[in-house]
Amino acid sequence: MRVIKEGFLYQLTFMPKLFPVNCYFIEEEDGLTLIDAALPNSAEPILQAAKQIGKPISRIVLTHAHGDHIGALDKLKDMLQVPVYISARDSRLLAGDTSLDPSESQTPIRGGIPKNIKTKADVLLQDGDKIGSLTAIFTPGHTPGSMSFLDVRTNAVIAGDAFQTRGDTAVSGVTVPWFPFPAMATWNKEAALESAKIIQGLKPSLLAVGHGELLRSPGDHIEKAIKKAEAILFK
Repeated sequence: MRVIKEGFLYQLTFMPKLFPVNCYFIEEEDGLTLIDAALPNSAEPILQAAKQIGKPISRIVLTHAHGDHIGALDKLKDMLQVPVYISARDSRLLAGDTSLDPSESQTPIRGGIPKNIKTKADVLLQDGDKIGSLTAIFTPGHTPGSMSFLDVRTNAVIAGDAFQTRGDTAVSGVTVPWFPFPAMATWNKEAALESAKIIQGLKPSLLAVGHGELLRSPGDHIEKAIKKAEAILFK
């Protein structure tokens, strides 16, 4: 596992050269907020990283409920007994419910759907909710309930799979030949594009995603990715 620190943010990357899967610590006065739970074998390295930082993990926040973002959730919940946060919408997906609301696009939910996850969220998030220094931003598209998180101290955005930066910076649903997996797991490309524009409007100082490197001053990369997504969707 690789660890990169940027301000209050720590990026923890599993398999960085082969199939990068990121989760994050956000440092707060009372401890660390863990954003996403990576792969099933990730619990011990995550706990060891927190020990090296010297602060406890105080809460677990999930961007969405795909398997590569909740893999170690059950084990971490059992060991830490800390609250788990997820969007109210993706709490259903966490429970294995792939049904869609009548108002939602009826395209099937894709990606690694959870099976037999014991953990239930303690807090169901809505757009604009506060979690320490983070503000929850509703950014559906990759899943119906995907969320991003804005650190109001630095304007860094942890965007889950709303974007990827592995291979190229791309909006969720836009295929990057060198790393096509986030696109293959995207539920609704139109919603993903609108969510990308929401993130663009935040003018993030840093973009941190589920798969790929951190992007510092990412404005130009985000703009280019959105234009490419628009060209594909509206050609």
